[in-house]
Amino acid sequence: MRAYLYDNLDTDCREPHELSPSVPVSVEELAASGVLYWKLKGENFEEQIDRICEERNYKNRDQITVSKEGLGAVFEDKIKTFFAEHLHEDEEIRAILEGTGYFDIRDKQDRWVRIKVESGDLIVLPAGIYHRFTLDTNNYLKAMRLFKEDPVWTPLNRPCDENAYRKAYLQAISAN
Repeated sequence: MRAYLYDNLDTDCREPHELSPSVPVSVEELAASGVLYWKLKGENFEEQIDRICEERNYKNRDQITVSKEGLGAVFEDKIKTFFAEHLHEDEEIRAILEGTGYFDIRDKQDRWVRIKVESGDLIVLPAGIYHRFTLDTNNYLKAMRLFKEDPVWTPLNRPCDENAYRKAYLQAISAN
């Protein structure tokens, strides 16, 4: 995982979009925005994921392959949906099994922070955080999606500042 401020240029979202010079964002700075991160090490990802699930009360999981082959005719539309700025009313938890991609989050100053994820990364985005996702130019990522309850992925596109989960998120990060 590597995080940095996004350059906001209107070019292909699958490009790195890194400022020059780069402005890195630390794991601690991500945590101040409510984002949690683990690096899964070795060959026993499943056991490590099970431990995190138990600690954080994640009950369900599935897998998604985001690629032209995996999504077929809906690939481009899905990428556009994933890249629209949105929030969820539950955590978004992803363990990256194969491939690479980017999660972009809004930090406390409402700047875009790009988080490059790769195999072995597990990331938790808190409920109420504005974010988006895209692949990189390799156009392939396989991830395990973890859920506290039934597997549901419902994006609420910005603006939704009056949403109760958004308000709770803002209150939580203001205390940091």
